[in-house]
Amino acid sequence: MAQTPERMRLADGLEISRVLTGLWQVADIERIQGTMDPEAGADRLADYVAAGFDSFDMADHYGSAEIIAGRLLARPGPRPAVFTKWCPPPGPMTADVVRAGVQERLDRLGTERVDLLQFHWWSFEHPAWLDALHEMARLRDEGLIGEIGVTNFDAAHVALARADGIPLLTNQVSFSLVDRRAAGPLSEVCDRTGTRLLAYGTLCGGFLSERWVGRPEPAEIADWSKMKYKRFIDVTGGWAAFQGILAAAADIARRHGVSVSNVATRWVLDHPAVAGVIVGARLGERAHHADNLRLFDFALDDDDHARLEAAFAATVPVPGDCGDEYRKPPFLTASGDLSHHLDRMPLAFDAAPVPHRTGALRVAGGSEWEDVAGYCRAQKVGDRIVVSGTTATAGRDRVVAPGDAGAQATFVIDKILAALAALGATAEDVIRTRIYVVDEADALAVSRAHGRVFGTIKPANTLIVVAGLIGGYRVEIEAEAMLRGAGAGG
Repeated sequence: MAQTPERMRLADGLEISRVLTGLWQVADIERIQGTMDPEAGADRLADYVAAGFDSFDMADHYGSAEIIAGRLLARPGPRPAVFTKWCPPPGPMTADVVRAGVQERLDRLGTERVDLLQFHWWSFEHPAWLDALHEMARLRDEGLIGEIGVTNFDAAHVALARADGIPLLTNQVSFSLVDRRAAGPLSEVCDRTGTRLLAYGTLCGGFLSERWVGRPEPAEIADWSKMKYKRFIDVTGGWAAFQGILAAAADIARRHGVSVSNVATRWVLDHPAVAGVIVGARLGERAHHADNLRLFDFALDDDDHARLEAAFAATVPVPGDCGDEYRKPPFLTASGDLSHHLDRMPLAFDAAPVPHRTGALRVAGGSEWEDVAGYCRAQKVGDRIVVSGTTATAGRDRVVAPGDAGAQATFVIDKILAALAALGATAEDVIRTRIYVVDEADALAVSRAHGRVFGTIKPANTLIVVAGLIGGYRVEIEAEAMLRGAGAGG
């Protein structure tokens, strides 16, 4: 058996165990048993360190996990790698707001630097997520943050962040034998940009283990983790399809003399984009050091992969891209419907009456050109909404992702959707788009960005190659929408 887990150098001065210990279940334990004694919790973490699992992942909302990890950091000896997440409430991400969020992480951890700070955002239609990452990059330069990561970002927005100059080291996403989305476009972006994946949900809350092989579907589920991953099982074909994957993994496990969990984790670890997997720990209840070490004593071969692929073929892919489960139906989380979070997300734009047209509304986007040329971002008259030609402009004049038409198109479409939202419309209301590009070579990247949002809606569309766009932009897009249903008029 391997004596220590595989390790990986993520960045200068940052080396991790490829099996990270996830502390999300601290919140679940404390929900039932009350706040955990931090020193006792740190003792449990020290046991993991002693076994070679010296890398920990947590978040601001994982109960007292940050405080427990801080007690471990205060002890003498080699410094473990401690990653946490910042999941701020929706709103403007000013320099003061971001600094305060980071400082709270530092205070709870009792340290002067967060090794990896991972950022979560609810809706990309509000552009403050990019503001926050730029402020985090400045705090990285100050030394308060070692490296920057994100959590539950899709491929398009990882690509956009990198194209806009964010030194994005990692993206933490769900990745398992059941949820294979990360092996698609996101892995392609990682290969191109050098961003690495930290995979969670690899064991589907414990469902990918021997104890569920051939077992009937559970009627009641007690803990949050299993509630969440049972939703993934349901949406990918149900219990019977899941049992097919489990049976394949069990056959492979017997062949190699390892556990089903080893097979499931090894499959994820073998993907080139994956830096490490995060395995949850219920501190004080169960530890799986010896079993996790067996991960590094075997390799999956072609026959193993063929067996798994045959089982995958009987399932349905998880819909959408990575992170979509937090932003749109079906909400595949422990609590299910997350629309209450999205409802609290402030609109990026406000609508105001048009003085000379009764009942009409318009949206100002804030670009300096709107004042110079005398136009608005969007206007609603009756059931009809028209959105002006939109470029990748942040604030009044900052060009986003200069030189990258695909990334600019992602930002532009988010901005168009934000303008529509201010007027009570969604992407499903769009009936026409027009796209202007300056280089025919950009047509495919821009079209893919358009198809990511409108692939099933299929509005009328025109794409035109033009001689140039003011300001050096690579792409400009306009849209028209028609509100649906009775009483939708202005």
